[in-house]
Amino acid sequence: MSTLGITLVALAIAVGLAGIIIPILPGGLLVIGAIIVWAIVEQTTAAWVTLGICAALFIASEVIKYTWPVRRMREAQVRTSILVIGAVCGVIGFFVIPVIGLLIGFVLGVFVSELASRQDTRRAWVSTVHALKGVALSVGVEFTGALLSAIVWAVSVVLW
Repeated sequence: MSTLGITLVALAIAVGLAGIIIPILPGGLLVIGAIIVWAIVEQTTAAWVTLGICAALFIASEVIKYTWPVRRMREAQVRTSILVIGAVCGVIGFFVIPVIGLLIGFVLGVFVSELASRQDTRRAWVSTVHALKGVALSVGVEFTGALLSAIVWAVSVVLW
């Protein structure tokens, strides 16, 4: 692959990593998609091995991203319906207040729905904090998997 091609793949990976932190793009998919394109163009054993390692990291991080936070929130007795309401409010908030509205809408949605169902301000706030920790954990796991994939790709490009 040409230097321009590698630069474009690196740029797509960087945008994907940023998209995980600032939830505008499907960051993890963008990272693995860029690596897939690179492997298809390269057509070498090293490229296919790199893609296999990156795909395994991506799949593992996606599974962990959904299972680990959900288990922790269940232990904290945060109901799934509350999280769905928070997510819907987050999406609405994203369009009302670009970018930061996602977080504000999610927090308000979880807090207000918990407060309405439990009638206890302290319990509603505890649930909101647990939901935020779960979201942060999920983002952290996805970012770690994508970053490790990016590192594996970069090492492969440098060595081969």
